[in-house]
Amino acid sequence: MEAIVLAGGLGTRLGSRLQGVPKPMALIAGRPFLEILLTQLQRAGCTRVLLSVGHLHTVIQDHFGKSFQGMSVDYVIENVPLGTGGAIRLALRLASDDAVLAMNGDTFRQIDYARLMQFHWAQGAAATMTVVHQPDVARYGRVVVEDNRVIAFQEKSQSGPGPIPGWINAGAYVLSRNIDWPPALGEKFSIETDFFMPEIARLRPAAYKMHGHFLDIGVPEDLDRAQTELAPFLA
Repeated sequence: MEAIVLAGGLGTRLGSRLQGVPKPMALIAGRPFLEILLTQLQRAGCTRVLLSVGHLHTVIQDHFGKSFQGMSVDYVIENVPLGTGGAIRLALRLASDDAVLAMNGDTFRQIDYARLMQFHWAQGAAATMTVVHQPDVARYGRVVVEDNRVIAFQEKSQSGPGPIPGWINAGAYVLSRNIDWPPALGEKFSIETDFFMPEIARLRPAAYKMHGHFLDIGVPEDLDRAQTELAPFLA
């Protein structure tokens, strides 16, 4: 298994809480968050990680070096922020597997990534999106799932005034290394907004429903929650 981990975010919403480190290196119970994600990948049988880095990338490179827990670690450096889609597309050029796991580096998912890969192959799709059910989709936008396929998206602004439960994009994908990117895409783009949304009818991505713990550490209150909520998963 090869995995791309997006670790180049600026973390602007966390402000001074990061204390001079990139967002994925925020400490959770004294341990860099990115270590937690890479440990999950290693336990799932991952052998190579492509870390997509940008802001303060030397902090990440100095910490992990060329390997972590037996996994090879390579770095794809963004000289300018490319967005989630641009970063994934750039890293895929260095991948060697036919299908590659790609994931946001600021989100914890209680998930077996090996099973996700198996699901992807069984579905015969060019792309698989991991989705998780939430009591309110307002912060994220809703993903409409039917028969193990993503068929539509409902943007954040369309979610309505009150809590609306539903599936959301959990920020982990399996993509064919040679996936067909639309020629109109620029160098910088969002994997969800600029790729999945307009291409949904053509792609018909598979939807892998995860049911474990999900936590995005992108805002201060969730970074605080992570200190206690993720403790059971750090052993």
